[in-house]
Amino acid sequence: MAALVNFLTTAGVIILAVLALASAAIKIVQEYERGVIFRLGRLVGPKGPGLFFIIPFIDRMVKIDLRVITLDIPSQEAITKDNVTVKVNAVAYFRVIDPSRAVVAIEDYRRATWQISQTSLRSVLGQSDLDELLIHRDEINQKLQKIIDEQTEPWGIKVSIVEVKDVELPDSMKRAMARQAEAEREKRAKIIHAEGEFVASEQLKNAAKVIGVEPAAIQLRYLQTLTEIAVEKNSTIIFPVPIEFFKAFAGLLGAEPNPPAEEA
Repeated sequence: MAALVNFLTTAGVIILAVLALASAAIKIVQEYERGVIFRLGRLVGPKGPGLFFIIPFIDRMVKIDLRVITLDIPSQEAITKDNVTVKVNAVAYFRVIDPSRAVVAIEDYRRATWQISQTSLRSVLGQSDLDELLIHRDEINQKLQKIIDEQTEPWGIKVSIVEVKDVELPDSMKRAMARQAEAEREKRAKIIHAEGEFVASEQLKNAAKVIGVEPAAIQLRYLQTLTEIAVEKNSTIIFPVPIEFFKAFAGLLGAEPNPPAEEA
């Protein structure tokens, strides 16, 4: 009986040891992951996805996520090229394209990318004017993406998109920009008004030429003006009558407007 108990105990210990070795040897990684294997401290390479085996107590595995990671760059205060203090925050999207380098070349690739993004954002802001930051934001985004991607490429990181989300300006700068926009609108209004006056003067000049060719046209214009004033139902109408008006009537009656003086 004692022998049977010893046998069962030994068998149980062996089974537990086999299960422990099996659990240590069998590894499963997801489709979006890779397992970077180290054997006695030396890099073997990435494996996966799916089920594979490693040598227990000799191999060590580090899981790396290959999905796109969203990195929120906190608000950074900087001085632009034209000496304006602004606060800008951004967002970056990156992913691991080389799991081996992401483990071997850098201790923490997420934190390193985050720090590089902050310093690059401040650097680009210092090299850009305020108008460029507000109007040509796409160019700023492309410049940021290129700078960050070049610095993280040795770590096996690919930065695909960098977007500036918000630009905070001082209140004094906002008021100055509002005054500038108002002055610009007034300038355009004055230019448009002056252009209208110029066109009107050209038309009046052409009308004067027509009236000069046909003097009776001025009488028709005066009568039309009288009609327009009468429509407004004013109590008193003061209307100047030019000498040409009487000359026109004199011509119709066949009399000379200025008869010659008799000779002595």
